[in-house]
Amino acid sequence: MLNDKENKIKKEIIKELGVVKFEDFNVKKAIKERVDYLKSYIIKSNTNGIVLGISGGVDSATAGKLSQIAINELKDEGYNVKFIAMRLPYGIQKDENDAQKSIEFIGADKVVTVNIKEGVDGILNSGLSGLYDSEIDKNGVVTTVDFVKGNIKARMRMISQYQVAGMYNLLVLGTDHNAECTAGFYTKHGDGACDLIVLNGLNKRQVRECAKELGAPEWLYNKEATADLEDENPQVSDEIALGFKYNEMDDFLEGKKVSTEVEKKIIAQYSKTQHKREMPVFFKKT
Repeated sequence: MLNDKENKIKKEIIKELGVVKFEDFNVKKAIKERVDYLKSYIIKSNTNGIVLGISGGVDSATAGKLSQIAINELKDEGYNVKFIAMRLPYGIQKDENDAQKSIEFIGADKVVTVNIKEGVDGILNSGLSGLYDSEIDKNGVVTTVDFVKGNIKARMRMISQYQVAGMYNLLVLGTDHNAECTAGFYTKHGDGACDLIVLNGLNKRQVRECAKELGAPEWLYNKEATADLEDENPQVSDEIALGFKYNEMDDFLEGKKVSTEVEKKIIAQYSKTQHKREMPVFFKKT
């Protein structure tokens, strides 16, 4: 049974990040609303389109397809806009073939590939050299170098997208959805940094349903989710890393019954990552 504090947090999550039950989910409406949103924001912001990193997973494929549809419609309406899909591998990506097939599904206007390995390694090694040369207590380290390196990868990918966005006056699109947001399962100022988001309001199964409706192949809309950031744990699934399944998270967000054990894990994960869902905290006099 949840205690009073946990029940309060559960209600907060459902209120802020809960989604419509899957049986009431109108996938065609969800797609149209998001395409219209992208079009209107591009026009409102006086920008020339969208750039998005394509990983080979269902989230970026869905966001990318929505973007390309929006761009195609704007072109038909007379706007000079573009969608740039970016491949951002670290060295050779293990599921590169999936990423290329995902780009084919999207039908991207342009594809730009930036290998982030040299940049990531340079920043990591320079940082480590600076630390090792300093007098900082090395016993104070609280996480592994490999984990930190994974976050550098995520941030380097976003730097690369903003480089391209800046050169062509584009918007950087994020791929966060409500299940991922609840878990805080993204890198702060990495894949969590963007100009706009289009999958919010959906949980994971609803993203998959959108991808299916958009014509994605079954292997893609059912593909196991993985951040694939750590060299020592390549392709480890999100669900293993989190300790619960996306279907359980989705049920939780839809207000359906899940086990108390899973509820406690979700609430603990939400609480631990609250800082990721907040803007920079400003000083206030007490």
